Amino acid sequence: MNTMTRWDQPRAWSSFLQGPVNRLFEDNFTRDRPGHADLATWAPPVDIYETENELVVKADLPDLQEKDIDVRVENNTLTIRGERKFSKDVNEDNYLRIERAYGSFTRSFSLPNTVSSESIRAEYRNGVLTLHMAKREESKPKQIKISVSANGK
Repeated sequence: MNTMTRWDQPRAWSSFLQGPVNRLFEDNFTRDRPGHADLATWAPPVDIYETENELVVKADLPDLQEKDIDVRVENNTLTIRGERKFSKDVNEDNYLRIERAYGSFTRSFSLPNTVSSESIRAEYRNGVLTLHMAKREESKPKQIKISVSANGK
């Protein structure tokens, strides 16, 4: 007795294409080979959050020195630049695997008009760059008290 199976076109195409696409990415983007770490581009991950008084940006920048980090604000755009250099302490031929990205990076973010670019505080601790950007006074929320009259007048 023959069993009939229904052909699922999207699933068939997906499995048909998945192998070659995976190989393409492995061949072109795998950093398992010594000497190819500099081919990987990287963008450090950031968290951005807002409090009542400021906008805060935290960027993960492990293995960087303060002198290798450049922070600028121009035309309401915050730009963080830097470079993580590949360590020459170990001979490249001795590496079995290189997964971390090295080289220059640039991250840019548009700042809202509520941020005062004159009062930005930056600190770098334990591989994390934290930027505190104060909000302008006029943009901070203000509570307005409502006066209530007893007889509705």
